[in-house]
Amino acid sequence: MAQTEEWTDTAPEAKRPAAGGWPGVVAVAGATFTVVTSEMLPVGLLTPVGDALGVTEGTAGLTLTITGLVGAVSAPLLTPVLGRFDRRRVLCLLMAVLAAGNLLAAWSPNFGVMVAARVLVGIGMGVVWAIAAGLAVRLVPGRSVGPATSLIFSGIAVASVLGVPAGTYIGELTDWRTAFATVGVLALLVLVALAVLLPPLPAEQQLRLGGVLRLVGSPRVATGLAVVTLLVTGHFAAYTYVRPVLEEISGASAGMIGTLLLVYGIAGVVGNFAAGAGVGRSPRGTLVVISLVLAATVGLLPLLGGSVLTAAVLLAVWGLTYGGVSVSTQTWLLASAPQAREAASSLFVGVFNGAIALGALVGGLMADRVGIEAVLWLGGALAAGALGVTALGRAPGSGTL
Repeated sequence: MAQTEEWTDTAPEAKRPAAGGWPGVVAVAGATFTVVTSEMLPVGLLTPVGDALGVTEGTAGLTLTITGLVGAVSAPLLTPVLGRFDRRRVLCLLMAVLAAGNLLAAWSPNFGVMVAARVLVGIGMGVVWAIAAGLAVRLVPGRSVGPATSLIFSGIAVASVLGVPAGTYIGELTDWRTAFATVGVLALLVLVALAVLLPPLPAEQQLRLGGVLRLVGSPRVATGLAVVTLLVTGHFAAYTYVRPVLEEISGASAGMIGTLLLVYGIAGVVGNFAAGAGVGRSPRGTLVVISLVLAATVGLLPLLGGSVLTAAVLLAVWGLTYGGVSVSTQTWLLASAPQAREAASSLFVGVFNGAIALGALVGGLMADRVGIEAVLWLGGALAAGALGVTALGRAPGSGTL
């Protein structure tokens, strides 16, 4: 019983609002969109960032690795520390940190300053993501908690698939520094929205690190975390270097890159909502399909992606399937620990961002030392590994959310 009380982040029924807090939910969804867009922004800008700062594309990819690694550490460590404070104030503070990181990145005269900027982004991103997952239950009546939670998660999913092409377009129309500055300004606007639209959200209980870590002992949670590790590491080993992949394998011009990534993004949004509809009925079945299609698509790109047309088709399928990863895996984790949502979410964010960091790092090493095609083979192999773990591991039952 003590463990349940330590982990629980669900608001008591009496404390739930009597009527709509949807403006607050939208503001929190804006925060999740902004933090994940900030994290992913370098993906479509690696070439110009590397050229401007005098580093290789593989080294420029470390801007993603650093942010993911910091987010992976900050989510499970800082969420319990900050959990004792009013969540509205914490979110506003973290959005200020995020804005500072993006604006510093826009100014950075060298790679060292860029690294410092991306550390700030990682701190803001990891904790905002972890805290946001448990807020819907405190903002809307009980009957609306499910849709409100899905809307908050959609900020993460939409940013994962649209943040990169948006940043790429801004970079092409102006330059990469303007792209970072734009997201910094967006973070400040979201900060204002959170301050105005969220009610006071005092801490309801103290979440302890030990309670978070004990969740790993659950077979269902452990299986979900393993699937997250394999899918996200494989995806970012390949996708971090999607711009040079499209330039070198498909012959896409710089002007086409933004359009191709937009195709990927639109398909990803469709995939997010399609997976969200299916994962509640069958978490295992949904992730089996996602893993299988991702493994095939990424693995086929070096073989069939020699023209812009075939690359666009494969990229659309890639986006469609990966668009469902965040909602499917986070639903798996929350269904595996329904009385420990914030604890499960902080673990999810930590592992997810650690996998981003690992994928970007390993992909960079492969790109620099073996060749750009190698990152696609690696991504496909890891997705195939996720397929095996999903099929054989312990899954939560349907309808548990």
